Amino acid sequence: MFVSLTGFVGSMSQLHPKSSLGSSKPSLGSGEFIALMAFLMSLVALSIDAVMPALPVMGQELSVSNANDTQLIIGIIFLGLATGQIFFGPLSDSVGRKPVIYLGLIIFIVGSVISALANDFSVMLIGRLLQGVGASGPRTISVALVRDQYEGRAMARIMSFIMAVFIIVPTIAPALGLSILIFFDWQAIFYSFFLLASIVLIWFAARQPETLTEKNRISLSLSHFWAGLKSILSNKQALSYTIAAGIIFGAFIGYLTSAQQIFQDIYAITELFPLYFAILALSIGAASLTNANLVMKFGMRKLSKIALVTMTILAILFVIPATLTGGRPPLWAFMGFMMLSFFCVGILFGNFNTLAMEPLGKLAGMGASVVGSLTTFICMAIGVTIGQNYDTTIMPLVYSFAVLGLTSLGIMLWVEKQPEAQLT
Repeated sequence: MFVSLTGFVGSMSQLHPKSSLGSSKPSLGSGEFIALMAFLMSLVALSIDAVMPALPVMGQELSVSNANDTQLIIGIIFLGLATGQIFFGPLSDSVGRKPVIYLGLIIFIVGSVISALANDFSVMLIGRLLQGVGASGPRTISVALVRDQYEGRAMARIMSFIMAVFIIVPTIAPALGLSILIFFDWQAIFYSFFLLASIVLIWFAARQPETLTEKNRISLSLSHFWAGLKSILSNKQALSYTIAAGIIFGAFIGYLTSAQQIFQDIYAITELFPLYFAILALSIGAASLTNANLVMKFGMRKLSKIALVTMTILAILFVIPATLTGGRPPLWAFMGFMMLSFFCVGILFGNFNTLAMEPLGKLAGMGASVVGSLTTFICMAIGVTIGQNYDTTIMPLVYSFAVLGLTSLGIMLWVEKQPEAQLT
């Protein structure tokens, strides 16, 4: 996988930015740009996945009576993400991309410190909410930075490379959290977030040029906000792929919120949880690399349709053995199902986001904000609902992949028939 990644990044030199930057500094090389964007986006995955091994300990020390309630330490992040994105996008269209990312990173750092100092569950949730709000700045505006410089299939390929690098974080984050727990208390995990976010802040400030020129900035006003929002929500392609993405990623969030309980309760896996989590995360990374290699030839829609059909059929078929085993199939069967499903999800990650953003070139900041916020609200609501219905079996998760995959596929097939749909 990593050999392939090196080769792919080398080929990125053939993809040139479509517009000049708003800075006298030269644009970053493709490899460094991809790595920097991936690290900015990875704050979300890091703040979720590194905490997972510590959830049982945190639940005990913070006096959480219902085991399913500890899932909120994960779920509340997505509420912060959804809330923050709607503000950071329009702000970046007005003042530029870099100041908004600075603001987001600072809020994330403050949230990390509050979480580390929390002595009850409510304070922890406040800190985690702030982490989500803060991480939404880098997460959202990173997409606008890419959209400022690339478009179409080239953007889809860049996003696939970013996702491929990004996926390294969830493969190692649980192991990082567990390693910290071995030597320190769970609070040290949040202090590590503080340290890593500070390093990324310095790197970004020193190396990344501004991508939004002064002449292309738009004054921040309520009328502009509503006009942009109306324009985006009235675009069938942007709205449909945003909703479809939120629905299908809701199944993925359902897995994230209940993963630690599934492996511990059903398969008695505790110390090796980071290993199994990493294996599943790598299937998403492999899919991102595959998508980066194929999307220029076959297009986003064709690959996305194949992935959705495959994932939906797989989930429907897996309902049978899952039911026959009382919702507790053998570990090898569960891992096989999840690896194939996650490979399909990895194909969809970059493509759906790009398809939603494609018609919004003149509103990249606002577009990234609305698309990201609406997607996150939808997947958060669905994912938390799936997690709260965890009943010591995998049935809620399997049903969600089947039903949500079918729903997302239906939306995609509908929007393809619309006259303004572009064959990308």
